[in-house]
Amino acid sequence: MAGLKPHSPLPTAVTVHQASRVLEVGFDDGAVFRIPFELMRVYSPSAEVQGHGPGQEVLQTGKRDVLVTDILPVGHYAVQPRFSDGHDSGIFSWDLLYELGRDAAQLWQRYEERLAAAGVTRDTPMPAKAGAACGSH
Repeated sequence: MAGLKPHSPLPTAVTVHQASRVLEVGFDDGAVFRIPFELMRVYSPSAEVQGHGPGQEVLQTGKRDVLVTDILPVGHYAVQPRFSDGHDSGIFSWDLLYELGRDAAQLWQRYEERLAAAGVTRDTPMPAKAGAACGSH
């Protein structure tokens, strides 16, 4: 099984566009998505972003200019990007990339609502983690 779900669309092309800060992914059902790096970063499936359960999500800010500095295949089902802010623990399944592309408008709206509720903007720097070593993520 190449996707995490049976009969999921499979990627036919994955292209990192640094200048426009998007990951372009084409799928075998004909869909082509240009997923902004910022959207990928703020919805990273990592525990650092999603937490370990409902209600533990960490609102990501200051990610507007984040870049994908490397991207590695994970088996036949996902990729693992390394972001310019050092974040590299999110594994993006083909299913997740498809959902990020398909649902981008709703995800952006949800993100903007969460920012407003927290009284911050996309450009607010992330707060320093208590006890975190320099360069940790």
